[in-house]
Amino acid sequence: MTSNTTTRRYHTFLLNSDWHSRIIGFLVGILMIAIYLWILLGFCNLLVHLFHAYQHNNWSHGAESMIKDVVIILASLELIRLFQSYLLLGRVKVTFILDVALVVLIGELISLWYREYEVNEVLLSIFVITILTALRIVTTKFSPDNTAIDV
Repeated sequence: MTSNTTTRRYHTFLLNSDWHSRIIGFLVGILMIAIYLWILLGFCNLLVHLFHAYQHNNWSHGAESMIKDVVIILASLELIRLFQSYLLLGRVKVTFILDVALVVLIGELISLWYREYEVNEVLLSIFVITILTALRIVTTKFSPDNTAIDV
């Protein structure tokens, strides 16, 4: 008696899994190219702010703009890392999503330094960053990738 153990492939109404994977890969690739261009423009903008900050003796305003640009560039790099993990693994790791959220929220907290802010807004940002950091630690510790057995 022979058993028929073939792997099932899912089919949607229009596309099978191969076409679906190719289309998603193509769209993610386009998003990555757009983010690379965004990073390049952000780096150029950073250099322009650096030039104008020292030219017009307006260092504090230039520093604010440069810090915001650097944080946006870092968040963009984290997004690229997220997309790369999706293309390589076929899934998105929760730790990468938490990294992106942490970079963006820390950037928001830094930007509060340069504008008028309320104490509640700062405390809420610190609370959310603390919770996300705790979640990041927990997801790293209990990740399925860390299957080491403690003896």
